[in-house]
Amino acid sequence: MNKRTAQYDLEERTAKFGESIILFCKSLTQDTILKPLISQLIRSSTSIGANYMEANGASSKKDFKNKIFICKKETQETKHWLRMIASHSPDKKEKIIVLWKEAQELTLIFNKITTTLK
Repeated sequence: MNKRTAQYDLEERTAKFGESIILFCKSLTQDTILKPLISQLIRSSTSIGANYMEANGASSKKDFKNKIFICKKETQETKHWLRMIASHSPDKKEKIIVLWKEAQELTLIFNKITTTLK
């Protein structure tokens, strides 16, 4: 798959986003505050790709739209957890900004998909 194709392959993009979050979380030093935030961040960010794959296998238009809406919600939740981690670990802010921007782009993509289906 060439770079241009990969950019528009949402399954691959959401999987790579989840992997990026996992790698980022591995770089964090866990403490009592950060541990639950990391757990929540990994759950929400990896759920995006899983729900998108489920949407692609949806049994109806309604099912597809519902799964895409869940993708959007999980992406928004991911942005929240990134913000909370940034407040705890300001030294990681540069990487968090990159991840947050990708989450924002995914939010806009999923929003466009849901509004197009109305």
